[in-house]
Amino acid sequence: MSTDAIVLLREDHEALRTLFRDFEKAGPTAYKTKKQLIEQIIELLTVHTYIENECMYPEVRELAPGLEQDILESFEEHHIAEVLIAELAAMNPEDERFAAKATVLIDNVDQHIDEEENEWFPKVREHLGRKQLQEIGARMLELRVKAPKSPAQPSAR
Repeated sequence: MSTDAIVLLREDHEALRTLFRDFEKAGPTAYKTKKQLIEQIIELLTVHTYIENECMYPEVRELAPGLEQDILESFEEHHIAEVLIAELAAMNPEDERFAAKATVLIDNVDQHIDEEENEWFPKVREHLGRKQLQEIGARMLELRVKAPKSPAQPSAR
């Protein structure tokens, strides 16, 4: 198993996108299925954003100061996702706005993933060496074990 930080994040992105597509394919009245999928999405996103916010972003910010604006934007995108996650966690799939809110979350996270993979990750690879990315990835794996799996109150950064 690779400990390259970018490889680890891409694996999370792939798992999230699979869950997103499963949610989108579920029928409009597949409430139980949608609830289970949203619970899985919430857990994976909560862990993923935690390890990015607590490890990847701060370490890249320190090692590659030229990427600071990208990181600040990512913190804000995570904040929006945290708000939507907290609201979805408190909703029932039968609620009128549940599917709409889930769609907005999926769309926002999909866009964030595209930006990271197509724009930010290549910049990070330009600035950091393989060893640095492996060290960051190893710390991310350690953090993943103790990361929260459900939303807390969104933090203002």
